[in-house]
Amino acid sequence: MTTPQAPQTSDGRALAVLIFGAVVIGFVPILVRLSDTGSAAAGFWRLAFALPLLVLMTRRAGAGLGRAPSRLTMVAGVMFALDLGFWHYGIALTSVANATVLTNLTPVVVTAVAWIFLRQTPRKLFLLAVTLALAGAFTMAAARSGAVGPAPGLGNAAAALTALWYAFYFLAVSAARRTEAALRIMFWSSLTGAPLLLGAALLLGESVIPASLGGWAACAGLGVLHVAGQGAIAWALGRLPPATASVVVLIQPVVAAAAGWLLFAEALGPVQALGGAVTLAGVALAQWSARPPRVPAASAPRSL
Repeated sequence: MTTPQAPQTSDGRALAVLIFGAVVIGFVPILVRLSDTGSAAAGFWRLAFALPLLVLMTRRAGAGLGRAPSRLTMVAGVMFALDLGFWHYGIALTSVANATVLTNLTPVVVTAVAWIFLRQTPRKLFLLAVTLALAGAFTMAAARSGAVGPAPGLGNAAAALTALWYAFYFLAVSAARRTEAALRIMFWSSLTGAPLLLGAALLLGESVIPASLGGWAACAGLGVLHVAGQGAIAWALGRLPPATASVVVLIQPVVAAAAGWLLFAEALGPVQALGGAVTLAGVALAQWSARPPRVPAASAPRSL
């Protein structure tokens, strides 16, 4: 994850990389379903297989891993472990589309936390966006159509809570980025979260070891997608305006819903599709309304 930067002019390469990252992350729920392990165990393997890649990338970037991680980085790891555990259970218990769309309420939660705790008063348009997002999420979660999982109510609740955990993860990483490199934070948060997910899997009596070669391949794929998808998004976020990036990454639930339909026969009914569209519209509107006001060209300082 990168530190917030001033909006920059969009370029084709950064936009292509951002789209690539969003599409890659959209396939994560599919590999979770194919992992042949429990939900928390799939999260453990995702981080475990990502760690060697993160070590290589961190050393190549010269960020270094010698000193101990900060408290904020460890908090980020705990929040990410909760995020993965709840999201993966949501994927197992409800439809891929529901789990992914409900998880994408995170931008709304982050802005709301900033409003309540950091005194960053949002615009009235943001309140309308929150209403739209919550109404759409409720509509989608309440709708019944096609294959929706063994326990859709519980799965929808787990997916919605994922947005909360990821919001706190996002805030912790944003604060840690003031003093630490992004790759260092990704490594230490992954190293913190992996044993927590393994412990949860064991306590819940999950199957930790994949039962097939295909399951092992899916677990390894989760690690690769974690590094490739998050890495691509982090790289592009430093080169695109936040408003543009926040809309483009909404490709993720669209990809997840399409993959769930093709692979798991999770067809979306008209009411459920409408709810998903309204939710994503609310999220996009919330991000757009929360952007900082544009500085008039006449008063903008000249570059030296």
